[in-house]
Amino acid sequence: MLAEMLTELENRKKYNQINNFFADGGPHPREQYHKHLEFFSDGNQYRERLLMAANRVGKTICGGYESAVHLTGDYPHWWEGRRFDRPISMWAAGITNETTRDVVQFTMMGAFNDIGTGMIPRDKIASSTNKRGVAQAIETVRVNHASGGESVLGFKSYNQGRDTFQGTSKDIIWLDEEAPFDVYNECLIRTATTNGLIYTTFTPLMGLSEMVMSFLPDMQAKVD
Repeated sequence: MLAEMLTELENRKKYNQINNFFADGGPHPREQYHKHLEFFSDGNQYRERLLMAANRVGKTICGGYESAVHLTGDYPHWWEGRRFDRPISMWAAGITNETTRDVVQFTMMGAFNDIGTGMIPRDKIASSTNKRGVAQAIETVRVNHASGGESVLGFKSYNQGRDTFQGTSKDIIWLDEEAPFDVYNECLIRTATTNGLIYTTFTPLMGLSEMVMSFLPDMQAKVD
């Protein structure tokens, strides 16, 4: 009986990874991450957001956490950002199919052979479909939403080209790593009719690119 209880507790932790982040207390309490919390709360005011920072400071965790709470509708008690009271349609994208699989998909879903160990709790994952031609890559995920119905998350990559980001409206688009500016603009169009959110998380490895400068108007004025 004790062994079964311990196994159940371990599984609850393993398949509810989201509870390990931005917690009320513990060794890494939420209050230590004020920049991350500011990023979340700004979603209540701004449609476009950029979390631009150095490597290994939690950018992807931040994007993945916000994506998960929107997909499930299970907002933490402290959440001050945008809320959706219905299932959403969302894209999450990276540079290539492989980097999307290895970073974005892994953050959201966990290991391919142990789905549910990422930000989306296992008991919230209704179904998923695999991407053709890319080993262990997922195309779409259906996620149970707290209001009833299912949110839909699609994984995409920039190297598929701007054209593949055309055609459908989205409530949320998360871009992990810097996107080509034409892809970003296409994503803006996808969220325009829904008054949706688009948030980007990256380290500016390409310097003062068009994408970076679009978020730094004061810097642009100095350059001009």
